[in-house]
Amino acid sequence: MGMIRSILFPVNFSPSCIAMGAFVRRAASILGARVSLLYVVDPASYNALEMYLRSPTDVAEDHIEAARGRLDTFLSTEFRPSECPRIISNGEPARQIAATAASGFDAIMMPTHAGAFRRMLLGSTTAKVLNDSDIPIITSHHAETIAPRPLEHREWLCAVGLGEDSERVLRFAHQISMEAGAHLRIIHAIQATDPTLPVQLDLEEAIQSEERQQAHSRIDELQQRVGSRAAVRIAVGPVKDALLEAARQSDADALLIGRSPRPGPEGRLRDLTYAMVRDSPFPVMSI
Repeated sequence: MGMIRSILFPVNFSPSCIAMGAFVRRAASILGARVSLLYVVDPASYNALEMYLRSPTDVAEDHIEAARGRLDTFLSTEFRPSECPRIISNGEPARQIAATAASGFDAIMMPTHAGAFRRMLLGSTTAKVLNDSDIPIITSHHAETIAPRPLEHREWLCAVGLGEDSERVLRFAHQISMEAGAHLRIIHAIQATDPTLPVQLDLEEAIQSEERQQAHSRIDELQQRVGSRAAVRIAVGPVKDALLEAARQSDADALLIGRSPRPGPEGRLRDLTYAMVRDSPFPVMSI
């Protein structure tokens, strides 16, 4: 059985969700997964007048019933209701998405938005779900009304650090790329001593530092433990910029990155993860 067999696709009937429909369908086909659509009725959206005139229970029931009618026909061509279940939930959207996903799903797929998303990811529903959920989350290339580039399975990148969580991330990336028939490549960034210098990639002969050689050696050890033989590209520069430059040079179809496996005061969504999801030129699977 594959690693991702059941995908939760939260929707809010927005243009970005419509644009992402074909992307989710293609990803599900590659991964051999079933898609369920989820709509969360947010009590914060209730009209103040109706709350004054009617009981909260009656108002909630009406909103849920109206949402159910819309959800039953939403993206019905891409996701036939007979094959793709529809789920209605009520409450704060990010909390309900994470809770529903934890009930038996293997991954969440969510759109990101051009413009506002890139400037103001933190505080958005997507950012909260990235922080709260402990299952893989696939975010598309930023889409508002234009369909995002379809997820393909030619070349996938895995951004690997050298911390305690690196083996988990690489193992997942190796296994999921094998299942999808994708060619996996590893990218790693070394923090430059002078952040004002331009990013350098290891395809340049000038980059032959001892630190680079040590990084290659440690990544080789990681690959041996997980059974991977992926090619490695190392970039030197500010970590975020170096990783993004290495990704752009690869012209890949997807970028796999790690999120902290442990919740806590800082949450799972660290600054680097946030920046990579926000600025990646490709769809991102954060794990």
